[in-house]
Amino acid sequence: MSDPIKDLSELRLSYEKGELLESQVAKNPHEQFLQWFNHALTVNTDEPYAMYLATVDGEGQPHVRTVLLRGATEQGYTFYTNYDSQKGQDLAQNTRAEILFYWPSLERQVRISGQVVKVSEQESVDYYHKRPRDSQIAAHVSTPQSGVIDSRATLQQHFDDFFASVATKTELDKPKFWGGYRLQATAYEFWQGRPNRLHDRLQYTKQDDATWQLQRLMP
Repeated sequence: MSDPIKDLSELRLSYEKGELLESQVAKNPHEQFLQWFNHALTVNTDEPYAMYLATVDGEGQPHVRTVLLRGATEQGYTFYTNYDSQKGQDLAQNTRAEILFYWPSLERQVRISGQVVKVSEQESVDYYHKRPRDSQIAAHVSTPQSGVIDSRATLQQHFDDFFASVATKTELDKPKFWGGYRLQATAYEFWQGRPNRLHDRLQYTKQDDATWQLQRLMP
C-alpha cells in the first residue's frame, strides 16, 4: 500500500526570477507571447511547446489535457488531433476553449482563450506528412481516440498489423478523422511569479475595433 499523502500546507516556493511590468511588454499580445515562447525554447525547459487545452462538452463538463503547439501566428495557435476524440467532440458542441503554457523553470505561464476552428484539409495533410512514419501509423490505429481497449497487447497488435499492411507504401494517406484546429485568441493573460505571492498578472483583451486593452490583475 502506498504511503498516505503527507501534509502539503508547508510546501511552497518563493518566485524570484523576474518581473512583468506594463512598461516592458509589447503592445500586441501575440508579439509578447513570441518573446516569452522563444526564450523558453532557448533555456533548459522540457517541451516548452506543450500546452494544456481546456474544452467543455454540451453538458458543461470541462476536460483538460496536454497537446503540442504546432503553429503560432497572428491568426491563431494550431494543434492536431483525432476529430472523434473527446476534445473533438467537445469542440463540435462548443467552439470556445483555452490553452495554457506553464514554464516552471522561468516561473511563467500564459493563458490564451478564444474560439477554435478547424484548419484547412490541405494544411492538415501537409502537417501529417511531416510527422514520423510511426506517428502517422499511430494516427490510423488509435481510433476512436479515448475509446476503451482491452489491453496494451491488443493496441500493439493493431499497430503491428497496420504497419505490415502499408510496408510497401512510400506515402500514407491522412485519416479523414484526423486533422488540425486553430485557437483564435480573444484574450491573453501573462503571469510572472513574484515573491510573497504578489505575482504579476497582465491581461490583454481584444476590443471590437481589433485593438488590445492591457490591464493589470490582482494576484
